[in-house]
Amino acid sequence: MNIDWAALASVFGVSLVVTVALVGLFTLGITGLAKQVPTAQGAGGAGVLVRTGAYACFGLCVAAVAYGIYLIVA
Repeated sequence: MNIDWAALASVFGVSLVVTVALVGLFTLGITGLAKQVPTAQGAGGAGVLVRTGAYACFGLCVAAVAYGIYLIVA
């Protein structure tokens, strides 16, 4: 049995980086939804911008997971 250690280390490194990136994106999304910007007239423009950024982070997470499932199935 011959193990290609360089390929194994490459897969480990890419998996680690992608996992940390996905967790970071998801954390940014949760933080964005948790922020409440109180103003006299509701959330205002800043609240909408933060919420849109949070939804974008969640969308990127869903896209990355869907691409991973596509790579496994196809």
